[in-house]
Amino acid sequence: MLFAFVGQNEVIYFGIFGAFVFGVWSVLSFLSNRNSRASERLDRLSRPSSVSDMEDPKLNKERFQGVMETAKALAGPLMPKTELEQSQLKVKLANAGFRSESAAKVYLGLRFITLLVFLAAGLAYTFQQNGLNLTFNSLIPLGVMVGVGFYMPSLILWYLRKKRQEAIFLSLPDALDLLVVCVESGLGLDAALRKVTDEMKDHAKIICEELSLANFQLQMGRPRREVLHDLGVRTGVDDVRSLAAILIQADRFGSSIAQALRVQSDSMRTRRKQLAEEKAAKTAVQLIFPLVLFIFPGIFVVLVGPAAIQIYETMLKK
Repeated sequence: MLFAFVGQNEVIYFGIFGAFVFGVWSVLSFLSNRNSRASERLDRLSRPSSVSDMEDPKLNKERFQGVMETAKALAGPLMPKTELEQSQLKVKLANAGFRSESAAKVYLGLRFITLLVFLAAGLAYTFQQNGLNLTFNSLIPLGVMVGVGFYMPSLILWYLRKKRQEAIFLSLPDALDLLVVCVESGLGLDAALRKVTDEMKDHAKIICEELSLANFQLQMGRPRREVLHDLGVRTGVDDVRSLAAILIQADRFGSSIAQALRVQSDSMRTRRKQLAEEKAAKTAVQLIFPLVLFIFPGIFVVLVGPAAIQIYETMLKK
């Protein structure tokens, strides 16, 4: 009787959706039972010691704590097995700006959740369109949805990483020129880095964040060689790596840091000029496709169209 009012496809669709919702609710309930942050927060708000205690900024972070820990718990199936693969994943996340220790687990957990969501959506769509009569052609949309759900977080991470590295690459020459001026005026490397971050923090936030982190590590007592090496690896930009390598060599052999920075600034400026010339040379080749696809057809219609009409009318008169 239920199929007479609703239909078999709709019942299958709602059944799959209900099973997916129940599974997600079970996982979240299991994790929330393990962590009693919600009850602790209710106890805290029920007996506040002061108004500032109620407005603790740490409470805002607890809103997403459950989601973060759910992602960490689901990251097991996709976690790389070897240390090399795990370190490569951490480097990619650091290049995108995620330097937390749990960034890899959260990323893999979100990737697994996205895969489950798109899998459920693909199954619902497949059963709604074809019912139980599954064929190879009917499973193609399901495979497409699963592929999109599996690779979409990787594409988002690649986009964030690319945009961040591009921002660092574009703001690095200004930072390097200012760093050269500061060092040649008598400041040490630590003070010069601090001066650069203070002057450029409004329009070059990403590179100033990296330089301030490196300066903080230097103040904490880490060796300059390790700090500069981590700076190059953390950003993932070739120019920053070469800059870090030159500073490490200058610090090791006791040569002038100002001279090394001046040479690096000149070579970087030459490299940027060569990249600009390369892009300008590629412009003529890249314009061929828009010309052929969009401009030439319009010109062809305007020039040949009237003559073609006249030829057609003349042939009809004959």
